[in-house]
Amino acid sequence: MVEGFNNNNNSKISGFYVFGDSTVDPGNNNYINTPFKSNFPPYGIDFPNHLPTGRFCNGKLATDYIGVKKSFLPPYLDPNLSVEELITGVSFASAGSGFDQLTPSISNVIPIGKQLEYFRECKNKLEVKLGKEATENHIENAAFFLSAGTNDFVLNYFTLPIRRRTFTILSYQQFLIQKVKDFIQDVVAEGARKIAVAGVPPMGCLPLVITLNSNYSTDNGRECIDQYSSVARDYNNLLQQELHLLELNLNNNISSPPKIYYVDIYAPLAQMIQAPQTFGFDEVGSGCCGSGYIEASILCNKISGACSDPSKYVFWDAIHPTDKAYHNLFWASIPIIDFIINN
Repeated sequence: MVEGFNNNNNSKISGFYVFGDSTVDPGNNNYINTPFKSNFPPYGIDFPNHLPTGRFCNGKLATDYIGVKKSFLPPYLDPNLSVEELITGVSFASAGSGFDQLTPSISNVIPIGKQLEYFRECKNKLEVKLGKEATENHIENAAFFLSAGTNDFVLNYFTLPIRRRTFTILSYQQFLIQKVKDFIQDVVAEGARKIAVAGVPPMGCLPLVITLNSNYSTDNGRECIDQYSSVARDYNNLLQQELHLLELNLNNNISSPPKIYYVDIYAPLAQMIQAPQTFGFDEVGSGCCGSGYIEASILCNKISGACSDPSKYVFWDAIHPTDKAYHNLFWASIPIIDFIINN
């Protein structure tokens, strides 16, 4: 384990605060009125006590492995959270959310802007407990993580006609990245100084995307749809460039400048898909749950069932990685995690 994470005595990170979509939502959707939930079996079958927590996974998310002084990162909306848990860190993320304000409205989930409001609420609670100066110091030494964007493309732009009427794919990518930059500037204004932003995965390799876009009469079968993955690559490249420029701009205008880090999830996941045996996987074209082709959320349930060994699958359901795949993504991010801790 990386020095400083899951380490009570030596942590250089005071807390860990997470925003985004289902890739980092440990169960906030349990507490809102949305059909996009996963707090029922077979979700959670490899979580401690086989508990379906609301994570869209058979076990942990990558952010659970990057916990600070705790084994699992809890959802902010859990009414039983103590102030002490708020201090060490929580996730404000909501499965189905995205940077485009239209995206969370599709499934009635928590917009990124609302997640930021929840953080401000959390910050006020910390000030009551710690005092204003101690809270400011705490926030300055905490790590902030943002992971979203896939829903904006897969569930919104490519599925609904609304955005395609007014945006080309390039202008939509730029639109989303401006939303990312707006979020970063807002969280910096709240005192954040260590901010990591994840790119999007090879979207064309998601089992659901393959199902909806494949011609099964061909000999190719269930292959990744490069149209989607190409969009992801272009978006990630633009995102990295804009994050670098934003950091330079903030460094010139803030006395205590923030550090902004890009986290590549595309390459590690693509490697698992392209060379599965290297990582101990047997199946990459379908998820473990049900047929593996379309099941996610309410379609992945007790009746649909699950495979006997999720560790052999890259994907748990038709959209989300397995615990093992998330664990691999965590280890692939070790260099950037270590850099965040020590800078």
